[in-house]
Amino acid sequence: MKNIKKWMKLEEGFTLIEMSLVLFIISALLLLFVPNLSGRQKNAESTGDEAIASVLQSQVDMYKMDNEGANPTDFNQLKTDNYLTNKQLDKANEKFTLSKGIVTKISTETSP
Repeated sequence: MKNIKKWMKLEEGFTLIEMSLVLFIISALLLLFVPNLSGRQKNAESTGDEAIASVLQSQVDMYKMDNEGANPTDFNQLKTDNYLTNKQLDKANEKFTLSKGIVTKISTETSP
């Protein structure tokens, strides 16, 4: 019985207060960093959209040069004539429109 009491007294561990303090610090750090990460994701998405718009407009311009100034009717025609990949076509149809040889982004913002 004495050995058990000695062993329990020698056992080291964290108290409830110490664990609560650590969890509080981790929570505070998460509250600081998580909103910043979501802002970075929006920034990356915006930059990606600008890049794909530039690629699409370049491909439209190349099509016009190869076809004596004729504008493509839609993005599917660019894909058919091997100016766009499947991935580019999917992104183009999802977020952009083509009118008279000009690529424009579809507005996804809603007004109140």
